[in-house]
Amino acid sequence: MGRSLRLKVTLVFSVLTIALLLAQALGVRTLAEAQEEKLIVALIHDDMANVLRSYEANPALLPPFDQRMNGYVSTSDRPPIVLPASATDLPVGTHQIIINGREIHVAIVPFGMTRLYRVYNFSAYERHFKGVINALMAGTGVFALLTIWLSFGLSGLLVRQVAGLARQVKMLRFGESPSIQPGKYDETELVGLVEAFNDYHRRMADMIEREKEFTGNVSHELRTPLTTIKTSCELLAQDAAISGKSRTRLQQIECAADTMRELTNALLMLAREDSAHDVEPVAVANLIESALMPFADRVAKKRLEAVIDVNRNLHVVVNRSALAVVLSNLIDNAVRHTDRGHVHFSYSDGWLRIEDTGPGIPTQALPYVFDRFYQADGQQTEKCGIGIGLSIVKKICDRYGWSIELASEPDRGTRVSLRLPSAKPEAVGFRDGLAPY
Repeated sequence: MGRSLRLKVTLVFSVLTIALLLAQALGVRTLAEAQEEKLIVALIHDDMANVLRSYEANPALLPPFDQRMNGYVSTSDRPPIVLPASATDLPVGTHQIIINGREIHVAIVPFGMTRLYRVYNFSAYERHFKGVINALMAGTGVFALLTIWLSFGLSGLLVRQVAGLARQVKMLRFGESPSIQPGKYDETELVGLVEAFNDYHRRMADMIEREKEFTGNVSHELRTPLTTIKTSCELLAQDAAISGKSRTRLQQIECAADTMRELTNALLMLAREDSAHDVEPVAVANLIESALMPFADRVAKKRLEAVIDVNRNLHVVVNRSALAVVLSNLIDNAVRHTDRGHVHFSYSDGWLRIEDTGPGIPTQALPYVFDRFYQADGQQTEKCGIGIGLSIVKKICDRYGWSIELASEPDRGTRVSLRLPSAKPEAVGFRDGLAPY
């Protein structure tokens, strides 16, 4: 599940603001420390100038000469700060050294034939300065937390109209509103989006209405003449005067009518958007028997065995009409291409398998058997079939989420495996075979 727009806006705004606050705090700290050092150096410079003038004017003010330092050491601290012997190696100028954990500044200037060391202790001032800097950094952290809270609130204001648009789109989906009202939105971009969406929704509604009218017309205008053709064929078939080529033509017309009827049912089923939710428990063995009935004459004529090796207690939750169309097309394909042997139905591990003993499918043709209008070389027969049955089967399986696999070898038959969802409990070990059908 993706992150919400509000969360993304909050994260981006918070990260940018916190980064700016941290950059500002670090910049202020660096600048303050630099200015502090410059101020200390300036104070030492002025003080040293005054001290040198006073010592030159009145040498009696000079501090005692320090033999260890080989110079005069002046300090205002009590007790006085003792400089380390290593300070004698420092050049003339102002230096910062650490004595007993304290930062001490030492100004060194030449004084006659020796040197003058002036010790300055700004540790109290520097502690106060560091306290101010730490308070500044703590304040930055507080402002960062406040920024996150403000960002979440502000992002809610920014995306509230987007959320409102999403709610209205959902209302459109469930038919609770004819269109989205653009007057509820004041952002120019959202107004344009609403107008574009309304236009798209109107065109989609018109298209859906046309599809409903078309499917209704197809259902009535095609099924009625097909029923008439089928009935007429059945009546003519009872006429003993019709024989030879005329009876063969009559059988072809009847077969074509059956094909058109199944094709019409499949196309209408695929055209209905809500058909994927129309499911019910279906007895697989019974449905296979029903799907085999239209092919009984062809099965008997070829002397094929139709073996249903499926537990009669097995139920799957599917769309009955969709599975009937799939089985009808798969059985038609198996019977049409099988001249001897059997068509075997079995079920195990969630897979319904239909196996025949036909000529099989060439290996190079297997990747294309589900393509629309595809027919493998050498597979065309005088029987009905235009290469669309397996394409419809694949589309129906995709619609309902059924997996379908096809395995075949030349001269060794074909096996189609169909995985049906939500299988109901079945009696283990019970096998009901019908052979021949």
